[in-house]
Amino acid sequence: MSLLENIKFENISIERIKNWNDRICIVVSEGAKNEHHIRQIDKLMLGTLLKILKSKEFLEILNGESLSISFPVGLNAKVLQIVKIKERNDIQSCRFLGGEIATSQKTSSILILTEPQEKTNEILFGILLKAYQFNKYKSKKNILLESIVVLNIKNQSIKKEFGFFKALTQGVYFCRDLINEPANVLNTIEFSSRLKLLENFGLKVDVLEEEAIEKLGMRALLAVGQGSESPSKVVVIRWEGSSKDKKPLLLLGKGVVFDSGGISIKPAGGMEEMTMDMSGAAVVAGTMKALALRQSSANVIGVIGLVENMPDGKAQRPGDVVQTMKGDTVEIINTDAEGRLVLCDLLWFAQTQFSPTAVIDVATLTGAVIVALGNHNAGVFSNNENICKNFLTSAELEAEGAWRLPLSSPYQKLLKSRVADIANTGGRAAGAVTAAKFLEIFVNPKTPWIHIDIAGVAFSKAASSLSAPGATGWGVASLNRLIYNYMEKNNNLND
Repeated sequence: MSLLENIKFENISIERIKNWNDRICIVVSEGAKNEHHIRQIDKLMLGTLLKILKSKEFLEILNGESLSISFPVGLNAKVLQIVKIKERNDIQSCRFLGGEIATSQKTSSILILTEPQEKTNEILFGILLKAYQFNKYKSKKNILLESIVVLNIKNQSIKKEFGFFKALTQGVYFCRDLINEPANVLNTIEFSSRLKLLENFGLKVDVLEEEAIEKLGMRALLAVGQGSESPSKVVVIRWEGSSKDKKPLLLLGKGVVFDSGGISIKPAGGMEEMTMDMSGAAVVAGTMKALALRQSSANVIGVIGLVENMPDGKAQRPGDVVQTMKGDTVEIINTDAEGRLVLCDLLWFAQTQFSPTAVIDVATLTGAVIVALGNHNAGVFSNNENICKNFLTSAELEAEGAWRLPLSSPYQKLLKSRVADIANTGGRAAGAVTAAKFLEIFVNPKTPWIHIDIAGVAFSKAASSLSAPGATGWGVASLNRLIYNYMEKNNNLND
């Protein structure tokens, strides 16, 4: 049984606390010494707990830090962990606190005791994010946690609220699983098969094969994958949570299952990480799964382009000219600037097919965005002030770094081509911006649009406060929050 299916919510029971034989974690604020359950546990521990809470050592530790006692007197537990929390804590601090709880002690199960006013589910969500492990190919499995019991006097309301977080966690896990898979396993065929299985959760999934894609005129997308043995595909995922007269939000994802760079081949160092160049597609897929699991009341359509960029006798070359679905021609300057070729056709296809209220595309599009923003913020570009503001607010609420970058007209001239309507790259200067300007050509000016470049935040070599090394799942929570706050609670996505 997975950790997600092994979480219980119970009322505070001193007998339960006394007899628990693994780790007990008490989350306490600075003013919690007079709470009834604290005094009861202190009585079991012969006055030790209050001594700790009043001690200089506890008073001096920072928010989210903890003190631990092995085999505490009066309790059957192996470890008593006392975690300090501010009385009014923000979401990010609560999640980071949960991440700290998940990894601070090596125990298989935790009994967590929280106060009524604490953001218990935010702490729990942090634990779940940090507890995720991708170890299916390892002989020795590393499992951080197997079960959690949450004790709180408001356990029933917390349990009900947890349904939202459970769905979101499953969406993030699905996203991370897809990104972490090696490319010899998750080729375009396997990826589309896994997306097709989302129908089990009430989503409608259609897979367009190369013949259908060719008939639509999506030749820029097809050109990227023509050097690969894996067929290119377009996958459309529909969630219809509202009436048909409500226009859908479109989420578009770049799904390059492996990016060698093509004929403009990448250096060998680090190329193994290019299995994650489908992270935009994974974010869209994870978001769609979360929406279905929590029965969102919004209409949302995910459109994913699946290709593999490989060098081959059939591969596109620098100097080639390809025609997009829109009809514009593109000169291929660099075959490693392939993601925008996938997205430009997806943008035109999605707008002409579905008449959206807004379009958001997500992609590991440029290394230039990492140079600009590092690994803590995604690059955000938009033609609409309101939806951009709403997205950035949602990302901030979910503690996912995002920073708006310019999209002004002077950058467009960098994309001039000698032989075609546009070049697929504008050179080294302002690379993230020129990539976004390329995409803007394929957006109806009246359609609110956001482009999110997640190249710096989708994958991390080192562990973070809320993830193991590898896929982070960045973006699922932010998009889910945007949809919940601005399409479900309020109908003001573009206001």
